[in-house]
Amino acid sequence: MAKNTICLWYDKDAEAAARFYAETFPDSAVSAVHRAPSDYPSGKKGDVLTVDFTVAGIPCLGLNGGPAFKHSEAFSFQIATDDQEETDRYWNAIVGNGGQESACGWCKDKWGISWQITPRVLTEAMAAGGDEAKRAFEAMMGMKKIDVAAITAARRG
Repeated sequence: MAKNTICLWYDKDAEAAARFYAETFPDSAVSAVHRAPSDYPSGKKGDVLTVDFTVAGIPCLGLNGGPAFKHSEAFSFQIATDDQEETDRYWNAIVGNGGQESACGWCKDKWGISWQITPRVLTEAMAAGGDEAKRAFEAMMGMKKIDVAAITAARRG
């Protein structure tokens, strides 16, 4: 067992979410599904209670805890992409599977988890600092899904 695991609270769809992530992102898998040994406030004996999974190498535990708590943008997965094709693939998988677009490379999946689909060209521009970072940042501010070509052009000036 990992020393540190991210626990994500779901109403009742932890297994479906984990399987979607495993199908969508490399280095992701569902490793175990645990059923409740008895009834609990949001479920019955035998219902899926927790799911052990990884997302892009990060160990996670999905907990079917019921509707008491909702996800927010205060937590997100950030997925680094190498090009527009990879950016489009992840963005379209999340948004096209019942999710929703947000701004500046952020989107939410249908379970309410926030994702930042971030091309490396953007993080490299921000790390460069100065005018290059400013131009890339200003270009990004007008985007939903990040446009790699537009960020590349902004970097150049």
